[in-house]
Amino acid sequence: MRQRVVRVALTAALVAVVLLAVPLALAIRSSLYADQRDTLERSALAAAVRVSPDFVTGDPVELPAPPAGGRLGLYDPRLRLRAGSGPRPGDTPVGQALGGAAVRGRAGADLVVAVPVSHAEKVIGVVRASAPAAAVRNRVFAAWTLLLGVAALALTVAVLVARRQARALAAPLEDLSRHCRAVTEGDLTARAAPSSVAEIDQVARTHNEMLHSLSELLRRERDFTANASHQLRTPLTGLQLALEAGLAQDDDARLRPVLTEALATTQRLHRTVEEVLRLSRSGVRARPAAGTVAVGQLLRETEERWHGLFAQNGRRLECAGQDVPADVRVPGASVSEVLGILLDNARVHGRGTVRVAVRDLEDAVAFDVRDEGAVTGEPARLFDRGRTGDGEGTGIGLALARDLTVSLGGRLSLTSRHPATFTLLLPVDQDETPGTGTLG
Repeated sequence: MRQRVVRVALTAALVAVVLLAVPLALAIRSSLYADQRDTLERSALAAAVRVSPDFVTGDPVELPAPPAGGRLGLYDPRLRLRAGSGPRPGDTPVGQALGGAAVRGRAGADLVVAVPVSHAEKVIGVVRASAPAAAVRNRVFAAWTLLLGVAALALTVAVLVARRQARALAAPLEDLSRHCRAVTEGDLTARAAPSSVAEIDQVARTHNEMLHSLSELLRRERDFTANASHQLRTPLTGLQLALEAGLAQDDDARLRPVLTEALATTQRLHRTVEEVLRLSRSGVRARPAAGTVAVGQLLRETEERWHGLFAQNGRRLECAGQDVPADVRVPGASVSEVLGILLDNARVHGRGTVRVAVRDLEDAVAFDVRDEGAVTGEPARLFDRGRTGDGEGTGIGLALARDLTVSLGGRLSLTSRHPATFTLLLPVDQDETPGTGTLG
């Protein structure tokens, strides 16, 4: 911005100098030449006054001193030089002046003024005054040099003033940019400082007010998430302990499967709360605190959890991951949540058989969730929070799945509209030795 301000100011100053200096230079040239001709004419008129009518018969004439560096001569009607100095015979301006009018012109390298000498309404001679044009030209060049120096000084001052103004304008904007970068990096306490520019101060105040509002909004949302998670975890923990106690004491074969399923559901709900709470925390992205599981085990658990729900609707669920090596591991709780959202989306909005396939991509693994339905909405807006295609949902599920995927360093996308196919792409851990793993 500083260079741009300097360039604009310099361009404006240069245009102003050119528009002013060029006409002024031409005016100086015209004025100096006109002034020299006026000087010559005054000298010629002063000489003409001293010429006696008897000079034709040989009466001597005393001419005044010629102009500095010039010549002054008296010519008779036959163009003969009778007094002073000048060309022999008289030149064209002298011949023209015999017509009775003063003549201004040039003869070779000289400026010439010829003034007729009249007596009894008859021209009896011509006074010729001349001076070298080079002297005037030198004066013109000297004046132009001075004018050029003044123009250069004006441009230098303009650049200095422009640079100072550029610093005054750019400094608060650069400070505002630094605060914006700090906010981008997660520092919500950064505030722009006031400056001496009213318009920039207004932008800074608006920025600070907006940042304050956003900070308060984020704080309330985080507080709500933390409070809700805390309040949910306490009764969930109590319910889980109660179910475990019931399983330990109840020997009724009919109740044990129900209690076991309820305990498993409670545990999954507890993991869901933990994942939502983890996702709501700000700061540097970190891998989930929960451990990783093998892809094959994750598929089996997913099929066990969702097979009954699809069967109740008369639909099938197929999970396949035969080509994935046994040492490929993924974050169990987070990936399970994402797959759960995609399967619930297929159960509610899709139709036909739902297939979950896993593809090994060496340093990544892809989960494809496909059903026999079609996506009719805009693919670009499927993951927008609050966006639902048929009005039967809240529009949160796919947005939450995308956020969970991003927190894992992966990508979730719609790879086919018909049949509807969502692909979850994740970096993976591969066990090099038992009990250890590296990020693929």
